[in-house]
Amino acid sequence: MATPVNIIVGSHVWVEDPDEAWIDGQVTKITGKDAQIQTTNGKTVTEKLSKIYPKDLEAPPGGVDDMTKLSYLHEPGVLQNLKARYELNEIYTYTGNILIAINPFQRLPHIYDSHMMQQYKGAPFGELSPHVFAVADVAYRAMINELKSNSILVSGESGAGKTETTKMLMRYLAFLGGRVATEGRTVEQQVLESNPVLEAFGNAKTVRNNNSSRFGKFVEIQFDKHGRISGAAIRTYLLERSRVCQVSDPERNYHCFYLLCAAPAEEVEKYKLGKPQSYHYLNQSHCYELVGVSDAHDYLATRRAMDIVGISEKEQEAIFRVVAAILHLGNIVFAKGKEVDSSVPKDDQAKFHLNTTAELLMCDVKALEDALCKRVMVTPEEVIKRSLDPQSATVSRDGLAKTLYSRLFDWLVDKINNSIGQDPNSNFLIGVLDIYGFESFKANSFEQFCINFTNEKLQQHFNQHVFKMEQEEYTKEKINWSYIEFVDNQDVLDLIEKKPGGIVALLDEACMFPKSTHETFANKLYQTFKNHKRFIKPKLSRTDFTIAHYAGDVLYQSDQFLDKNKDYVVPEHQDLLGVSKCPFVAGLFPPLPEETSKSSKFSSIGSRFKLQLQQLMETLNSTEPHYIRCVKPNNQLKPAIFENQNIMQQLRCGGVLEAIRISMAGYPTRKPFFEFINRFGLLCSEALEGNYDEKAACQKILEKAGLEGFQVGLTKIFLRAGQMAELDARRAEVLSSAAKTIQRRIRTHISRRRFLAVRKASVDIQSICRGVLACKLYQNMRRQAAALKIQKHIKRHQARVAYQKLHISALVLQTGLRAMAARREFRSMNLNKNATLLQAWWLCRRAVVYYKKLTRSCIVTQTRWRGRVARRELRKLKMAARETGALKEAKDKLEKNVEELTWRLQLEKRLRTDLEEAKAQEVMKLQNTMQEMQKIIEETNALLAKERETAKKAIEEGPPVIQEKEVLVEDTKKVESLTEEVESLKASLETEKLRADEAEGKYKELQESSEEKRKKLEETEKKVQQLADSMRGLEEKLANIESENKVLRQQAVSIAPNKFLSGRSRSILQRGSESGHLEARAAISDLHSPSLNLREPAEVEEKPQKSLNEKQQENQELLIRCIAQHLGFAGNRPIAACIIYKCLLQWRSFEVEQTSVFDRIIQTIGNAIETQDNNDILAYWLSNASTLLLLLQRTLKASGAAGMTPQRRRSSSATLFGRMTQSFRGAPQGVNLSLINGGINSGVDSLRQVEAKYPALLFKQQLTAYVEKIYGMIRDNLKKEISPLLGLCIQAPRTSRASLVKGASRSVANTAGQQALIAHWQGIVKSLGNFLNTLKANYVPPFLVRKVFTQIFSFINVQLFNSLLLRRDCCSFSNGEYVKAGLAELEHWCYKATDEYAGSAWDELKHIRQAIGFLVIHQKPKKTLDEISHDLCPVLSIQQLYRISTMYWDDKYGTHSVSPDVIANMRVLMTEDSNNAVSNSFLLDDDSSIPFSVDDISKSMEQIDIADIEPPPLIRENIGFSFLLPRSD
Repeated sequence: MATPVNIIVGSHVWVEDPDEAWIDGQVTKITGKDAQIQTTNGKTVTEKLSKIYPKDLEAPPGGVDDMTKLSYLHEPGVLQNLKARYELNEIYTYTGNILIAINPFQRLPHIYDSHMMQQYKGAPFGELSPHVFAVADVAYRAMINELKSNSILVSGESGAGKTETTKMLMRYLAFLGGRVATEGRTVEQQVLESNPVLEAFGNAKTVRNNNSSRFGKFVEIQFDKHGRISGAAIRTYLLERSRVCQVSDPERNYHCFYLLCAAPAEEVEKYKLGKPQSYHYLNQSHCYELVGVSDAHDYLATRRAMDIVGISEKEQEAIFRVVAAILHLGNIVFAKGKEVDSSVPKDDQAKFHLNTTAELLMCDVKALEDALCKRVMVTPEEVIKRSLDPQSATVSRDGLAKTLYSRLFDWLVDKINNSIGQDPNSNFLIGVLDIYGFESFKANSFEQFCINFTNEKLQQHFNQHVFKMEQEEYTKEKINWSYIEFVDNQDVLDLIEKKPGGIVALLDEACMFPKSTHETFANKLYQTFKNHKRFIKPKLSRTDFTIAHYAGDVLYQSDQFLDKNKDYVVPEHQDLLGVSKCPFVAGLFPPLPEETSKSSKFSSIGSRFKLQLQQLMETLNSTEPHYIRCVKPNNQLKPAIFENQNIMQQLRCGGVLEAIRISMAGYPTRKPFFEFINRFGLLCSEALEGNYDEKAACQKILEKAGLEGFQVGLTKIFLRAGQMAELDARRAEVLSSAAKTIQRRIRTHISRRRFLAVRKASVDIQSICRGVLACKLYQNMRRQAAALKIQKHIKRHQARVAYQKLHISALVLQTGLRAMAARREFRSMNLNKNATLLQAWWLCRRAVVYYKKLTRSCIVTQTRWRGRVARRELRKLKMAARETGALKEAKDKLEKNVEELTWRLQLEKRLRTDLEEAKAQEVMKLQNTMQEMQKIIEETNALLAKERETAKKAIEEGPPVIQEKEVLVEDTKKVESLTEEVESLKASLETEKLRADEAEGKYKELQESSEEKRKKLEETEKKVQQLADSMRGLEEKLANIESENKVLRQQAVSIAPNKFLSGRSRSILQRGSESGHLEARAAISDLHSPSLNLREPAEVEEKPQKSLNEKQQENQELLIRCIAQHLGFAGNRPIAACIIYKCLLQWRSFEVEQTSVFDRIIQTIGNAIETQDNNDILAYWLSNASTLLLLLQRTLKASGAAGMTPQRRRSSSATLFGRMTQSFRGAPQGVNLSLINGGINSGVDSLRQVEAKYPALLFKQQLTAYVEKIYGMIRDNLKKEISPLLGLCIQAPRTSRASLVKGASRSVANTAGQQALIAHWQGIVKSLGNFLNTLKANYVPPFLVRKVFTQIFSFINVQLFNSLLLRRDCCSFSNGEYVKAGLAELEHWCYKATDEYAGSAWDELKHIRQAIGFLVIHQKPKKTLDEISHDLCPVLSIQQLYRISTMYWDDKYGTHSVSPDVIANMRVLMTEDSNNAVSNSFLLDDDSSIPFSVDDISKSMEQIDIADIEPPPLIRENIGFSFLLPRSD
């Protein structure tokens, strides 16, 4: 397998050992072709040189991730690499694209958590440490990119961990695909929840495994076109049906039988069961219990799993009834009957089990006995019933048991698939195959034959897609090479399955003959395959035979082959169970098609097995395969035990060693022509300069390099192992020589550039001189051209002056003629009295309108001023009304106000009457004017008609022609003048019509304004009436106020105010609220209090609070529209939060039982932050939400809190008088009036707290949740932004790292490279800076900013540190320098951001800082474990230090990691902590929790003064929000 290496004395080699497989030693002597070796265990052995292999002393102590990278690729090297990694709990290793997974026999939760899944998501294959997640990720990406289904073949022998590996694959695919849970469970959960059920009915104890799957399971995870999981299905193959009837010692039958025997007593009694030892199907083996496993507990767990997958209680009862029936069926023993070749139940015990079986299957006892002991033969003449001998009856019994159990298992699988849900429209799938591995025991029967046949098929599939693909690539490229030998098992498959002469065909043929025995079957095999190289006849046995499988020879005992192969549904069994009274049992045996039911067509397990296997291979061949080879490190099933011989055998069986050999023995490096030329073309420049095609150019490059053994294909170059490195070394030499040439050329270029500069200067001087001469010549030419232009323009000017004189003369003449006509027309217009009259009327009308408008404005001004004075007086009255003694004075003043308002009302009525009269007069005048204009028009038309008649008469009566012409001329002029006059009258008429329309429009406007005034007057009257009613109510009810209070207090405790106010007390409260309504227009009173109403008492009974509710809705709607806009900030205070708080406090929303304003505010915030990627909007609302939460935290208290005694609360709030005085004051109890009036001169702390009801407390909780949500969204947005950069920051660019290797000699170009070296880190710093500026611009509290950046830096620490531990190429010295430079950039950013905003963010990078410090420190071998763990890296755990120490490599100076003693001490400490699951986890977890509480925000934020907050323009002019305006009292 290995490349030939010269072995000399002193060489360290590997030699075969019967116990350890391979053991290392040192060559002490060489004699001819033999070598004497001193092994490490003290022995001296002699071995042939051809059978020993060199040992790589420079191999990493922790092994390599991909074994194709081993310097010496041979069996001992592979074994040692796997062992070294297994000792470090590195259970996964690559061999090319094949993943080897060694079962650790212990839980390693740290390598399967969600963070590890995130690391492997989208990572290129081979970039991170080997993992089952990487294989699943490759399969998923291939499915998405290539639009083709994929499959993952998990193989290995029993106990190697195939089932657990399958679970991990499904978990990761569910993590990648994602899907909304169905009924709370994802597809992956549903598939995994079905495992206990399938394991109970499909798993059994074998020689090598206590929980061996005795069936193949192919899990199809279905995906839609978007790559999301859309469904799943479990396909089962090759159930070992014969195990139901025959069990070898020390194995067990299927688990479900033992679980049912260990069920609760009532269950056992119901099924008439006993101990497992009493049943024939179980007592063939003496193993009834498993160590450390409770069958009773597993029975209950199985029942729970059945509930989860959707199997009803009735169905479960039927399932276990069938299982119990199979056990009883096995105990039915037959004896010879009275007739010849007949059989009957042997004894009473057999009859008891027969009756019990019939009872459990709900069928007739006699019919069951006949079905087991008799057969019906249908002939054309008659139906013959034939009896069976006891042996045949036993075979019939076992056949029924196998058929019953097989159909029960198929029903379970179908039920589970229906529960999971399949997607019939799925385009792609990823299949995960979990099937039993190759088996070879001391006694191998029909089961092992089928299992090994399956593995032969899978091995051929492996050969075709791994080995043969390698050869096909070479053949496709038509290169000359010698085919590498590998085990092709097609001849074994032909031996087993070929028709008609294969073993399976011969077995079916033997089963069809009743008198055939295993001896005749064995003899048939001996005769048929006596010359077959894969079939061997043992010397000491007449019935056994040996097959040379791909994994070794297996000896089979054919004793029970015929019995175990028989599998056909007897018509009697079908008829019996098809009519069972149990619907479940009858459903297992549906009616057969007519043609099938007529005859019992022979069917065997072998043929069915082969058919199922063929279907499985068709499925696998239609997908792109990926391989995971599971390996069992020891047969004791214990951790930390590595059996070399056992593992080597499994590697051979899995074809892993063959894959390694063919990969390295061939041409592992393949480059397309253009890539090869681009990379190595500089080694042979003449190949590029010449007129060669790509293939010839590549050949010339390789010939010049002097390489041998390479091949040139049609499109690619194929290189042997090591040749790529040699070419790279020569390429580096050429590049170094080229660099020197470039330097020489640069110096030449500089000198030449100086020469060219001098030459250019002289040329420039010459060009300047020539330019001056050219300029003078140009000036002369311009003067000549200018003279010609001047002459041309003077001549044109003279011609234009003459033309203008002539033109002016014509204009003067025309002007005189037009003036005469105009004067004549003017004289006629002066004679038009009607026009003058109309003008006078219109001017008069305009003056009147102006006067009335001025009068109305004066009245409105006076009314508003008096209203303002009245409100001021009313406010004083309310203030005075706090005391009972002030009621009289308030009454007197109110009476005066009533009188004054009555006087104003009368005045308004008189003014309205006068206005209406003036309007009527104005309308009359306009109508008269219209009539007069109509008369004038009619007179003008009559005059025109008369003139026309006169003209006609004059023409008729006129003298001869010559005189006629003169008359005609005069009449024409007269007609024209009359026509012009008519036209002018028409124009004036149109003008007057327009004026009339305008007047009519203004009249309508006046009517509308009059209607508005009328409505206002009616409202004023209502208000006066309400005020009078309020005064009367005060006078009437003042005497019995205390009695009313007691009633209201008692009812207020249990009933809402709007429900218990009725009758007299309701009218009292309404009147009290009416008296408080007058102030509501200046400062909005309680928008939610049910005690306030603006309607008459009669209207209150019909429509309570209608107008108030409308006003509430309007104000709330206006507030919501206002805060939905970006209101900005006043100083550092968010305006929206302050406006919301002041409105809620003014409206007393915190004290009501029901309100919708809180929900609408929360909904507004939720709608605003729907765009999760807009950090500016998120920061704006985080600032507002946190400020509003702070105000609520400092103002609200739960109802019944300390600070106000219950008596005091009742006296000021619950009583009627307290409510009335509140209506006057217009402010909630416990709050300064200065707050309501907008005059908050001190901080919020100066306010007394408000008792909050449930809606307010719920609003506070919702607001807290939104603060946390927005905080999380902002933090996650920044994480998304910097995550791509972090992936680039953990590893230096290759060019930069190459420049670092060169040492201290760097040119200016290298300096520029250093600037580009930290470009990714600068990108992170830029993102952090932009993010900080956004938060600052929106005045997010510094406390929250510090928390954000603390978590972001923790995220950076986790990502960088985990990537460092997962990628060996990152644990290098030069990469440590690169990351250290980047961390310095982050430290500088924290310094510029100051502690106010950065806080302790820099301290969150402690893990990556200490890890990088360890990478770049010098003289690591001299450091002790105590110095490393306490001084250098006190934060890192032993597992983390061990991983970094073993992965470290120095690509700059070639130094070594820590000493072997330190490594050994670390291993000891790791072994001591192996039982601690937390200490085993070397990766860090990202903390995505919310790192603060409401109290933290309250304590960290300063007091906020909201007194001088200016309301936004949208609500500033609205009288309902006048309380928001700052007051200057």
